[in-house]
Amino acid sequence: MAKTYELEELNFERLFYTPLVRFKVANHEELNRELLDLYEKIFREDNSHDPKSNLGGWHSRGNLFNRTDKSIETIQKLAEKAVYSVTNSVSKKVSPESHRINWFAWLNSSHPGAINIPHTHPMAHWSGVYYISQPHTNHKYSGKLEFLDPRSDLPNWRIIGGPAFRPKRRFRPQEGEIVIFPSYLTHWVYPNDTDENRLSLAFNATFKRKKQRKP
Repeated sequence: MAKTYELEELNFERLFYTPLVRFKVANHEELNRELLDLYEKIFREDNSHDPKSNLGGWHSRGNLFNRTDKSIETIQKLAEKAVYSVTNSVSKKVSPESHRINWFAWLNSSHPGAINIPHTHPMAHWSGVYYISQPHTNHKYSGKLEFLDPRSDLPNWRIIGGPAFRPKRRFRPQEGEIVIFPSYLTHWVYPNDTDENRLSLAFNATFKRKKQRKP
């Protein structure tokens, strides 16, 4: 009698995968109104353009998280909760007790026709963006955030299909949404084809080990 052979799976790894996490802030309407008021105040004080990746729009100067406005403190707390949540999903070695976060944040206003060109955020661990206003549009791509596959040798694999082998991922985040992703991931935003500004608050989070106190 011929022997039968069976397969027993020993392990399944998500090797070299890239996490991308989206959060929704409940009851965000009042917070967004406060942030819009803050944007208008900051823009009146300094409307000079620090272009960075935002062409045709406006990028605030300095570290927004150094401000003491209630709305900024709220966003920073939400960002911290989101960053630790994402980090703990991939590693259990990081906690508020063992590590602190160095933050850098700024406001982005994408005026009509503005585009955020492809870029990364070097020297940080996680990057994120919170959407304050996202104008309604029927345009297929306007306002969509797109991430590009950081791997270069996948064309032959894409015949298999599935999210793991797609060359890009795009979607249009909604107001009150936080998107968290690794800072090395190349991303960009399609041009704003509406007559309104698209406003977001972006941030970088870099972990630093806390110094252990000597007994």
